[in-house]
Amino acid sequence: MSHIKIANTEHNVLDLIKNRWSPRSFSDKVIPENDLHTILEAAGWAASANNEQPWQYYYASKGNDGFVQIAESLFGGNKPWAQNSDVLIVAVARKTFEANQTENGAAMHDLGMANAHLLLQASALNIYGHMMGGFDRTKISETLGLTENQLPVAIIALGYLDDAEKLEEPFKSRELAARVRKPLNEFVFSKN
Repeated sequence: MSHIKIANTEHNVLDLIKNRWSPRSFSDKVIPENDLHTILEAAGWAASANNEQPWQYYYASKGNDGFVQIAESLFGGNKPWAQNSDVLIVAVARKTFEANQTENGAAMHDLGMANAHLLLQASALNIYGHMMGGFDRTKISETLGLTENQLPVAIIALGYLDDAEKLEEPFKSRELAARVRKPLNEFVFSKN
């Protein structure tokens, strides 16, 4: 049976955040186009330096050539389970500011903000996303016809949860393992 791995937090974190996690077991259920557009629009409302909005998303749904092409760029640890998702999204950062073509040092940060919005909106719709950095950036850049100013940063698998038992190892164990995060004192420091 599919299950949600709710985070066990020390403080009163929003349920939307506690319920967001990165599954590997996806069902065959199709994400409605309107829900997918809602998820992508949520990404567009992230904060960005100078309101540059340096993010770009290329997506394909299962059953079409674009999905296969994106899946082919995934490394071995991601390909076996990610190809069962309903949608694959390539998150791309535009490296320079549009106004003057100078380097945008905040582009990666801003794309990360947009990706977080995307994942939280998906969670609100009971759709789950798994971010992946394990892919061939050269191959996906060629597949999508990206320019040198476009950096593929992550591929996101989106879909509805399915039973962890259908996964092969080591993915099944990872799916069933408890969620663990570092305590605040390991990454937050007061400077008084």
